[in-house]
Amino acid sequence: MTGSDLVQLDTQTAIAELARRHKAAGGVGMQVLNMIGGRAENLLERLPDPVKTGLEGATERALMVALHTAKQSRGLVPDQKGWLNTAVTTAMGAVGGAGGLPTALAELPVTTTVLLRTVQGIATEYDFDPNDPDVLADCLTVFASAGPLEADDGANTAFFSTRVTLTGAAVHGILKSVSPRLATVLGQKLAAQTVPILGAAAGAATNYAFTSYYQEMAHVHFGLRRLAIESGQSETLLVEDLKRTLKTL
Repeated sequence: MTGSDLVQLDTQTAIAELARRHKAAGGVGMQVLNMIGGRAENLLERLPDPVKTGLEGATERALMVALHTAKQSRGLVPDQKGWLNTAVTTAMGAVGGAGGLPTALAELPVTTTVLLRTVQGIATEYDFDPNDPDVLADCLTVFASAGPLEADDGANTAFFSTRVTLTGAAVHGILKSVSPRLATVLGQKLAAQTVPILGAAAGAATNYAFTSYYQEMAHVHFGLRRLAIESGQSETLLVEDLKRTLKTL
């Protein structure tokens, strides 16, 4: 569903469609957890202490690389279809998982870059310009959601209402705010990729889950933005409508 599709729907129907996307976002992630066994919060315990300690810094650096690379690549490589982005990251996850933790860590900034480009591409579907600093801030804010390996009851919707203006001086600040949440999420991904025997399969599965998840959350995020503009309703009220609708699904 794109921005033009939303315009053709009444507000409640559009909210229901966005709620279904939100609900479906984590489904694949739960299947991944079932495959590798255990719970998401236990995955981080599998990582060596030095990796856990440096995870937030590594995530912030990965976001910085992604931010720079995604910006540079937009003039060279067009936005791709969602299925192709998913296929690319799935393959990268398999390669990263095949070599254990060292290759999984090396793959981290590459996957983060593709995810950011994917989110930017979805922003354009809703007629937002990802080169606009405010829209770029929205793209980064998508990474502040719970992640595909967390059971989501619909309560984690605060990031939909977050508005951050991204200027040169504010880049570091927004990365600092997003990195802790994303570090936890990416730590779970790294841990899954180091599962003995299942490394390559777990890497492919987690990357598939992550790409699917952030694509859906980007649709919800920018769908709400576009719906607020087209309907003239407060974005805060639309988020509250989304929360109520999620409870009924």
